[in-house]
Amino acid sequence: MAGALTTHILDTARGRPAAGIRVELWSVDGERRACLKTAQTNADGRTDEPLLGPDEMKAGEYELIFFAGDYFEEKAPFLDRVPVRFRISDVQASYHVPLLCSPWSYTTYRGS
Repeated sequence: MAGALTTHILDTARGRPAAGIRVELWSVDGERRACLKTAQTNADGRTDEPLLGPDEMKAGEYELIFFAGDYFEEKAPFLDRVPVRFRISDVQASYHVPLLCSPWSYTTYRGS
């Protein structure tokens, strides 16, 4: 099975997928960071393609930055950018990082 990195964002305040949220994927190596990809969520709250495909998967530390404040702008949100830092250790595995958010809180987990 080929590994991949995907995400999904749900708007828990409205009970629907969060469309149009900017997502950045960064590699992290100590103090060095590099932006690998920028994407935007579609109508289903997902990116159209994996953030990392099977040929791009590398073991290491990564950070997803979700631009939730832009999405919830009309609500004068408490949250602005939501960073989620995680590690990829098995490049053959799938890593799905969902974000459930509202203007005031968020939660994440490793999904399937």
